Amino acid sequence: MTSQERVLIVDDEEQMRDLLAKVLEKNGFQVAAAGDGAQALALLEKEPVDLVVTDVRMPGLGGMEALKAIKELNPDIIVIIMTAFGSIDQAVQAVKEGAYDYINKPFKIDEMLLTIRKALEERRLRHEVTALRHELRKRYHFESLIGKSRAMQEVFSLIEQVAGSRSTVMIYGRSGTGKELVAKAVHYNSQRASKAFVAVNCAAIPAELLESELFGHEKGAFTGAIATKVGKFELATGGSLFLDEVGSMRLDLQAKILRALQEREIERVGGTRTIKIDVRVIAATNRDLKRAVEEGTFREDLYYRLNVIPITLPPLRQRRDDIPLLVEHFIAKYNREFNRKVKGFSAGATAALYQYDWPGNVRELENVIERAVALAQSETISLRELPLDISILGPDTIEDTHKAGLSLREARNYFEKQYILNILERVRWNQTEAARILGLHRNTLLWKLQRLGIETRPHALTA
Repeated sequence: MTSQERVLIVDDEEQMRDLLAKVLEKNGFQVAAAGDGAQALALLEKEPVDLVVTDVRMPGLGGMEALKAIKELNPDIIVIIMTAFGSIDQAVQAVKEGAYDYINKPFKIDEMLLTIRKALEERRLRHEVTALRHELRKRYHFESLIGKSRAMQEVFSLIEQVAGSRSTVMIYGRSGTGKELVAKAVHYNSQRASKAFVAVNCAAIPAELLESELFGHEKGAFTGAIATKVGKFELATGGSLFLDEVGSMRLDLQAKILRALQEREIERVGGTRTIKIDVRVIAATNRDLKRAVEEGTFREDLYYRLNVIPITLPPLRQRRDDIPLLVEHFIAKYNREFNRKVKGFSAGATAALYQYDWPGNVRELENVIERAVALAQSETISLRELPLDISILGPDTIEDTHKAGLSLREARNYFEKQYILNILERVRWNQTEAARILGLHRNTLLWKLQRLGIETRPHALTA
């Protein structure tokens, strides 16, 4: 209990109000009183109250009507109903409509105090949980970015620092690490958040079309230019332009990007007039731009113009502590999308997720979770339900051979057998397809099946 906890007593009997007020004040509560529901609501609109104790039957606005009005005014206020024996049904209905509890008149003072203290304690705990969840979201989530690792905390801190500035941001990271998510976090936490965020993947657009895509073109500028087109720089005016995979851009186009950044103006392809722009450029690449500068494939002056504030995203294998948070997030996402009720992964599957190096980073992890949730046969995803390249040498398999005390040769045969079985199951026992995947002649595969004691036709399982 804290000194801030304030209780409002609502009863048309003055003697009851005075009795409860003395008892509650003696026990450390702040107390206010009202003779009916209308007075109570008038007081609640002016003063903060944590808990209301109200009689059901009162002249004017009764307890039930007051309950509904209080919950509309502030759902966080706790309401305890006092009722005579003949009004039990009404009190039960009050609980269904949002009252915390009801107490029969006449009641024992200790009973009333216990109910009030229990209600306020639950309220405090609920507030603490809400605050903790908010803090966890604040600490471990930034927009759609998720991570509690030191590396990601540093990224979050840097985003917060640079979002408010106008400086150009350069995001480094391998494919699938979330570079566009960082770019969006910078934009939507800046003063430009109400304006457009325009993204361009420079590697996905043919080089001969990229200039028109970025700067636009005038009608008749080239064959096929049947109308004037506004480019991405103009569309992003007032907002942010995200140049993804900027390292793949041609040198001649790099020069035009540099001029746009320096002069804050552009010209459309085939145009003669300059167009003023107000754009914050956020660039990203999975290449080493310093090396590209040394090799002559990226302009040094553009590199320094873009690299004002660099943000580096670590690959997932360097932030394995974030895997549980990411898994939880993606399971919840795809449970909603597929209307499933997957609760998580088995211990073996979880260990395999930790062990895997994730060359495709967070994007690959999300794809694995999406597939697992979509195909899950139960609430828990097992090692067998993970893709073969993640599960085949998972810790469960290694632990099995360790417990069995196998020699190196026996362990090698065991792994080979498990791998071949996994491939056969994956291709539904099509031996020709299995041999192709394994890089073996079909006769060699048949010999291995015989040597390893694998029957060419699996037994059907029956209930």
